[in-house]
Amino acid sequence: MGIAELQSIHVHPVKAFRGFSPRQAVVEPWGLAGDRRWVLIDDGGKVVTQREEPRLALAAAELSSGGGIRLSAPGREPLTVPVPEPGATVPVEIFGTKVEAVLAAEAAHAWCGDYLGAEVRLAHMDDPAVRRPIDPGHALPGETVSFADGYPLLVTTQASLDALNALIAQGDRAQEGPLPMNRFRPNVVVRGTEAWAEDDWTRIAIGEVEFRVTKICGRCVVTTTDQVTAERGKEPLRTLARHRRFANQLVFGQNLVPRSPGTIRVGDPVRILG
Repeated sequence: MGIAELQSIHVHPVKAFRGFSPRQAVVEPWGLAGDRRWVLIDDGGKVVTQREEPRLALAAAELSSGGGIRLSAPGREPLTVPVPEPGATVPVEIFGTKVEAVLAAEAAHAWCGDYLGAEVRLAHMDDPAVRRPIDPGHALPGETVSFADGYPLLVTTQASLDALNALIAQGDRAQEGPLPMNRFRPNVVVRGTEAWAEDDWTRIAIGEVEFRVTKICGRCVVTTTDQVTAERGKEPLRTLARHRRFANQLVFGQNLVPRSPGTIRVGDPVRILG
C-alpha cells in the first residue's frame, strides 16, 4: 500500500441533510467547524433524521456568512437561515438524552415543514462546549459533541468500502452495488490503507491534528438509503450482517475525538499512532 492520506472531508451543517465537501476544515473539540450544529425536531422535541424521513437525503445545507446556513431542496426556493440570537432554549431529545438548543426563525420551520409535509422545527446548538457530553463510557472528562450521532468525527477508509463492495457483488443483492461512500456519511475518508485496517486503530493523526479512536461505528437503516434518490434497499446492512457483525452491531468506520484543535486538508498524511 502507499502512504495513507486524507482523501476527502465532509461537513453536514444540518443533521440528516446532504452536506458539502471542502478542501480543508477546522477541527474543533466537538467536531469539524459547522458540522451538525443544526437539527430538525418534531412537535415533541425529538430529533428527526433520515431514519424517519429518507427524503432528507435530497435536502442540502451549506454554511453561509456569520455561521448561518443556506437550505435547498427539490421544488423549494433556497432559504438562508441566520444563527438565532441568544435566548431561551428548548429541550431536544436525541437518542434518549435531552440537549438544550435555540430555535431558528419561523421561516425556517415553515420551509422544512412544507418540504417534508410534517410539523417540524429547526434548532441550533448555541454552545457545543457545554451542551452535550459524549457517552461517559467512551469519553474523557469534559469532552462534548454536536448533534452528530455520538462522537465528534467519523472516519472511513476507501479500501474498506472497496472490500465491502466486493462482498456485495458476491451476494444475492449484487444489483444494489457498488455503493458510494456517501451512504455512510463520514466526516473524513482515508485512502492508502489496507481494508479494515481502521478496526485496530487507537490513535491517529491527520496532518497536524491528533485524534483518539474511541469506538467502532454501528450502522443503521440510513446506510440503505440512496443519497441521490432517497430510495431504500437492503444493502449494505445485509452484507454487513454476514461479514461485519461485532458485538451485535453491524459496523463500518470508526468514531474519533480530537486531542488537539487545528486544520485538516485534503491530501494531508494520515499517521497511525497506536
